[in-house]
Amino acid sequence: MLLTALEFLGLVAFAASGALAAVRARLDVFGVVVLGLTTALGGGVIRDVLLGIHPPTTLRNWPYLAVCAATALVVFVFHPQVARLRRGVLLADALGLGVFATAGTTIALNAGATVYAACLIGMTTGIGGGAVRDLLLREIPLVLRKEIYAVAALAGSVLVAVGHALRLPAGPVTVVAAAGVVSIRMVALWRHWNAPLPRAPE
Repeated sequence: MLLTALEFLGLVAFAASGALAAVRARLDVFGVVVLGLTTALGGGVIRDVLLGIHPPTTLRNWPYLAVCAATALVVFVFHPQVARLRRGVLLADALGLGVFATAGTTIALNAGATVYAACLIGMTTGIGGGAVRDLLLREIPLVLRKEIYAVAALAGSVLVAVGHALRLPAGPVTVVAAAGVVSIRMVALWRHWNAPLPRAPE
């Protein structure tokens, strides 16, 4: 129940993130909804495709689509108020990243993926939707340019894999790993940490 609630909170956060990006790009209401759905559900769809789960889980369960579409419409109407809740949106986004990365790793492990593959699939579940969002907006994905984002997702995936290898209870391990992702992400935002960049050419 707790993980399901966290998953839907993550969906709302990612859908709001995509919808806000669409509003800033001056897309119409259909574009805002499409970008919200893509950001929220893209990572899970990529995960299921990599694992051979057809059709993808999020496309078979209408509540996922309904929650994301409703969130995008709310952002379309009330985007000035939503944009002012920047810290809350960032925290919810970090929580969504943690939940999706760890849940994606668990699903991959249960589907028979190797530990190495499960960690990469878990990370992709967390960052995939945002990357697709940026590509649709003709931007270099944020995860490739700055901020500690993919590294945090990968760290959570590795924690889940370690817990699985040690045969620890899956529920507590997932919660602890997700909390670790959120902590890394929020500290990185607070301290303005970024991945190293190459030196400028002379």
